[in-house]
Amino acid sequence: MTAVESRTAPPPSPPSGAAGPAPGKKLRILKIIGPGVITGASDDDPSGIGTYSQAGAQLGFSVSWTMVLTFPLMVAIQEISARVGRTTGTGIAGNIRKHYPAWLLQVLVAMLFGANVINIGADLAAMGDALKLLIGGPTLLYVILFGIGCVLAQILLDYERYARFLKWSCLSLFAYVAALAAIKVPWGEAVRGLLIPTITWSADYFTTLVAIAGTTISPYLFFWQAAQEAEEVRIKPERQPLLRVHWQAPSAFARIRADTAVGMGFSNLIAVAIIMTTAATLHAHGVTSIETSGQAAEALRPIAGSFASFIFTAGIVGTGLLAVPVLAGSAAYAISDTAGWPVGLTREPRDAVAFYSVLTVAALVGIGINFTPINPISALYWSAVVNGVAAVPIMILLMLMTSRRTVMGDFNIGGGLKITGWLATIAMLGSVVGMVVTALI
Repeated sequence: MTAVESRTAPPPSPPSGAAGPAPGKKLRILKIIGPGVITGASDDDPSGIGTYSQAGAQLGFSVSWTMVLTFPLMVAIQEISARVGRTTGTGIAGNIRKHYPAWLLQVLVAMLFGANVINIGADLAAMGDALKLLIGGPTLLYVILFGIGCVLAQILLDYERYARFLKWSCLSLFAYVAALAAIKVPWGEAVRGLLIPTITWSADYFTTLVAIAGTTISPYLFFWQAAQEAEEVRIKPERQPLLRVHWQAPSAFARIRADTAVGMGFSNLIAVAIIMTTAATLHAHGVTSIETSGQAAEALRPIAGSFASFIFTAGIVGTGLLAVPVLAGSAAYAISDTAGWPVGLTREPRDAVAFYSVLTVAALVGIGINFTPINPISALYWSAVVNGVAAVPIMILLMLMTSRRTVMGDFNIGGGLKITGWLATIAMLGSVVGMVVTALI
C-alpha cells in the first residue's frame, strides 16, 4: 500500500469563520488548465478531425452551427461528469457499480470499450498516414511505434510529468487555426452557417449529425474527466472528496467550471476551424467525399497550398499523441472501476496490474485492427455513430445518478446545470431518433 493510499488522518478542518475562497476570486490560468482542457483537446483527435473534415466537405458551412449548439451542452455534461469525480472521489463507473445493477454497467462499459478500441485503431492509422505524408516510409510501422509509445509513456512516466506532456500537446491543435488563416474564406457565408441552423431531412444528414454529436459529446470523455478529478483527489493531500470536506466546494466547482468551459470552448473552436477550412476549399471545389483526415490533408494541397496541407497533416500527429492515451486510459478506468480493481496512472504498475493491463490491451487491439481486413477508417464513422447512440443511456443514467443525494450528498446537481444537462441528453436522443426515422422512411 502506498503512502497516498494509507492516508488515514481525518480531513483538515476549515479555517475559522471561512467557507473557502470566494467564488468570484480570479483563477490563475495555470490553475485553470486541468482535466477539462485536456479532455476538450482530446475530443479533436485524428478520427474527430476526419469526421469534421468529412462534414465540411460534404455539407459545407451549413453544418457549422452544430458547434455553437453543442458548446453549452458539452460544458454542462462534462462539468457534471467532473463533479462526480471531485465530489465522491470515485469515477463514473465506480459510482454506477455502487448504486445500479451490475449488468447495466457491464453493457455500457462494453459499448465504451468497443467504440474506444475502434477509435484507437483509426487514430493510429491516421497518425501513420500523416507521418508518411510528411517524411515517407511504411504506415504500419508508424502505427506500431505510435501505439507502443503511447502505452509506454503512460506506464513509465511520472504522472505529473505525463500530465504536463498532455497539456503541452494541446498546443498542436492551433495548427488548424493556422490552416484556416492560410486560406481564403467567404466569411459572410461562413458566419451564416455558424449562426443560422440548416437542417436537411435525409438519412445521410442525420447520420452525419449523430456522428458529429458522437464525436463532440463522447462517452469516453465523461469517464476520463471524472476519473481524472477522482485521481487528483487521491494523490493531492489538500484535496478530499467533497462529501467529506464541504467547505472546499465553492473553489472546487469554480475551478471545474472554468477548466471545463475553456476546454470545451477550445475543442469547438478547433472543430469550427476544421469544418470551415474543408468547406471553403474541398466543398467549394466539388470534393465532397473525404473518409480520413489524411485524405483531407492530401486534398488540401492542390487547392489551398502546401503550407495549409503541411500544418493540417502535422496537427494530426500531435492530436493523436494526446487522444490515444485518453482513449486507452478511459477504457482502463471504466473497466477497472467496474471490476473494483485499483485504478490510477499515479500508481506503480505493480500496484495496479489489471488497470495497466486493460490500458495495454486496448492499445494493442487498436494496433491489431490495422492488420486485419477491417478498415479502421470505415469503421470509424460508425464508431462515432455508436458513440452517439451509447451516449444516450449513459447520459440519462448520469443525470439520474447526479440528482440523487445518496450519491452526491448536498452537491446533487440542480438549477441551470441540471436543465442544460437534460437538454444535452434530449438533443443527443433527438439526433439518434432522427437518424433511425429517416433511415426507415
